Amino acid sequence: MRASLKKTLYAGVLGLTIFGLAACSSGNDEGSGSGDGDETLTVGASSTPHAEILEQTKDDLAEKGYELDVEVFDDYVLPNQALDEGDLDASFHQHKPYLDNFNEENGTDLVSAGEVHFEPLGLYPGKTETVDDLQDGAEVAIPNDATNGARALLLLEETGLIKLDADKGIEATTNDIEENPKDLEITELEASQIPRTVQDVDLSVINGNYAVDAGFDIANDSLELEDENSEAAQTYANVVAVQEGNEDDPAIEALMESLHSDDVKDFINEEYQGAVVPLF
Repeated sequence: MRASLKKTLYAGVLGLTIFGLAACSSGNDEGSGSGDGDETLTVGASSTPHAEILEQTKDDLAEKGYELDVEVFDDYVLPNQALDEGDLDASFHQHKPYLDNFNEENGTDLVSAGEVHFEPLGLYPGKTETVDDLQDGAEVAIPNDATNGARALLLLEETGLIKLDADKGIEATTNDIEENPKDLEITELEASQIPRTVQDVDLSVINGNYAVDAGFDIANDSLELEDENSEAAQTYANVVAVQEGNEDDPAIEALMESLHSDDVKDFINEEYQGAVVPLF
């Protein structure tokens, strides 16, 4: 598997920081870490919960002959770009609709190697403490990417704050808001930035991983939360992405087997207390 990262290129061109970068060996060479002779499997991930979940697979993968190198990214775009360039063997940070939208917008052919978990999207208080206290003209922050933005709008509709064009579904945008009785100002921001601005707006819709990373107690802090048994749980399942044709690579199959273990399921349930829901 190919596993050398172009750290300087991605950091310099896009001006974003990639955390936790380490030198990687080629999958055709002997690993440079503790597993002499092991094949190095390099996976890009967001820090919470994806990288934390991946860490739980290292021992199991080592027994299978693979040394796992987790490269931590602070956004959704860079790991897909690195994967498409061949600098990662897989990425683990996104749900399938986001992956499909990324492929469409960037002309890439990344595919899912399998589902792992669901992160409920939540509505959180800021300057306004409850939905009932929301005043006319209040500001609500939502993610600005197409898939999570639509998902956020659907959550606002479920909360009773807006009404969308019924035909749009997960393709809804702010232009598809048919009723907005409180004349809410919908502000679209990059998903990772929303937790940092929560006190500057009245309410915020935050992705589960960023909410956890920001220290929110999802079960107690959220005003509205996607149901773990809902259609959203299947639609927005987080997946491991690979280059097309690599889904059946032995290393990827070993990774998915380790991610779907009972140990990983127990870790997710105990560590995230419903903020992350295993789907296996």
